[in-house]
Amino acid sequence: MAKEEITPSEWQIMEVLWAWGKPLTSSEVYKRMKENVDMSMRMVRVLMNRLNQKDVLGYTVDEHDSRVYHYYVQKTREECVKEKSRKFVDSYFSGNETNAMAALLQSFTLTDEQIKELEGILEKSKDCGAEYPHKEGGNHA
Repeated sequence: MAKEEITPSEWQIMEVLWAWGKPLTSSEVYKRMKENVDMSMRMVRVLMNRLNQKDVLGYTVDEHDSRVYHYYVQKTREECVKEKSRKFVDSYFSGNETNAMAALLQSFTLTDEQIKELEGILEKSKDCGAEYPHKEGGNHA
């Protein structure tokens, strides 16, 4: 059974952990979030538990206080972005990567520098091949 997708609120917690780069307690995550995000300490704990159930976070028990858990990321931000991107393409574009990218490109005005960066990414993807397995209905060109 596939794990549930990370929610926007859970993503905010993950951003704190990815940015910090080391294990944090739920209290430490809350302290780093409270200035920018309206979320209670209890909700932070609930969401961190859900992230653990989704195998996105792991934890170790504090050696001095068994009530304290130190949470660490089990998936990088890049891994999570790739999963979310794949689900987005599958859900809204029937797995067709070309249509998804075209829709995104047509939604924004890009600078010459951004276009050059995208050209580099496309060139690199030709050399490396796709990292995702293609689904039926997707672009297989």
